[in-house]
Amino acid sequence: MDSELFDVIIIGSGIGGLVTATQLAAKGAKVIVFESYLIPGGSAGYFQSQGYTFDVGASMIFGMGNKGTTNLLTRALDAVNVNLETIPDSVQIHYHLPNGLDLKIDRDYETFLQNLIAYFPDEAKGIRRFYDECQKVFNCLNNIELLSLEEPKYLLRVFLKNPLACLGLAKYLPLNVGEVARKYIQDPQLLKFIDIECYCWSVVPANMTPMINAGMVFSDRHYGGVNYPKGGVGKIAEKLVTGLAQFGGEIQYQARVTKIITKQGKAVGVQLANGQVYYGKKIVSNATRWDTFTKLLPVQEIPVKEKNWQQRYIKSPSFLSLHIGVKASVLPVGTECHHILLTDWQEMTTATGTIFVSIPTLLDPDLAPPGYHIIHAFTPDWISNWQGLSESEYADKKEIAAGQIIDRLETIFPGLDAGLDYLEIGTPRTHRRFLQRIDGTYGPIPKRKLWGLLGMPFNRTVIPNLYCVGDSTFPGQGLNAVAFSGFACAHRIGVDLQLRK
Repeated sequence: MDSELFDVIIIGSGIGGLVTATQLAAKGAKVIVFESYLIPGGSAGYFQSQGYTFDVGASMIFGMGNKGTTNLLTRALDAVNVNLETIPDSVQIHYHLPNGLDLKIDRDYETFLQNLIAYFPDEAKGIRRFYDECQKVFNCLNNIELLSLEEPKYLLRVFLKNPLACLGLAKYLPLNVGEVARKYIQDPQLLKFIDIECYCWSVVPANMTPMINAGMVFSDRHYGGVNYPKGGVGKIAEKLVTGLAQFGGEIQYQARVTKIITKQGKAVGVQLANGQVYYGKKIVSNATRWDTFTKLLPVQEIPVKEKNWQQRYIKSPSFLSLHIGVKASVLPVGTECHHILLTDWQEMTTATGTIFVSIPTLLDPDLAPPGYHIIHAFTPDWISNWQGLSESEYADKKEIAAGQIIDRLETIFPGLDAGLDYLEIGTPRTHRRFLQRIDGTYGPIPKRKLWGLLGMPFNRTVIPNLYCVGDSTFPGQGLNAVAFSGFACAHRIGVDLQLRK
């Protein structure tokens, strides 16, 4: 029946899926979102325990500024008439790196440059030229409305309005950060620093990180800045769901999609784990491309284009996460919110080599009981390291791994172990279970060096009426990046459905 036919069905309520849903609902589409868990947000969700509100993933949030066009999370909330109070962070990351490289990335661009030049005075000119080139990329992005690159009329309109910005971006599309950095910089340790500047959000070193993405991250931290949502990162998804409902959209929780239904080669609906079937004109998968094409569709019918994509990209590692409640007295005066610890450059990309730390209660104390802070420490790890264990072996291995991370954290937070009030340990198996992501992966990474962003797929797939959104589509990982993917997906579908708003 027509009354049961949705314009758009969206599988998963990660930020990419929710931005797609809200953008389409605001355009007048009849939208439904199916979420397998109890709350929205995916890896941008939260959980609560013993008075603590923990972010599931990272707390370093871009895209919530109040100017330009690259503040995509702010724009997504505005589109459905909701807003969210944020707290600015004056420092993006405090790096604790080999050979005594102890550096804070200040929100002020010139202060950051001077702090880095102080460590590498012989590279002063190269440092400035490299990061200024990143600024050029960002300025090109920040001068255009970021929508679907698959829509010819949009591309023509944007080009005619901003030809120089478009030509500038086209120049950088095939480039990776490493090749640009090496034009200006020779010092091996400084190049290693640029590697970890990329690795902390792309999970690959500079020579495999697209220059377009780096231009966004390395520059927006000094433009819109890092801004933490009051109440925790999970508030972003909650607010988007509120906006979705206000525009007539619907979300169902504990509704796990097990199958994308096709008819005559076209996607026409979805089937849930309870057997219920829903039909839609367009189907959007916010699952990973591996989950989409090997679990939700018949594995024997994977399109050649997707097989080729799987030859170019592999699954990144998942994470071993420690959600810690600790006495406030443990943190030294002047402690920053975000830290990265690495003791050996050779271990940067190995499992548990690099430790990421977020302390969101330094920005929003209400997330923890009075007198306590949250420390979220996480490090890349592979699910293969956690398979084949008995229940007791699994528990013992978690305790040992947590102890090793806490020992390393003691180097910057002396007394951490003695000040522990709460500890929750998550492994790649935990991420797979709660986030419904194959192997708990953070997203796709290049199998080998590729031409910048040119290998990333857009939202349409070779299966008519089926679209993908999220971190396995252009432009990749990160909340602001998947929001971009959501804007692009909604725009392309809006054109395909001939929505007038």
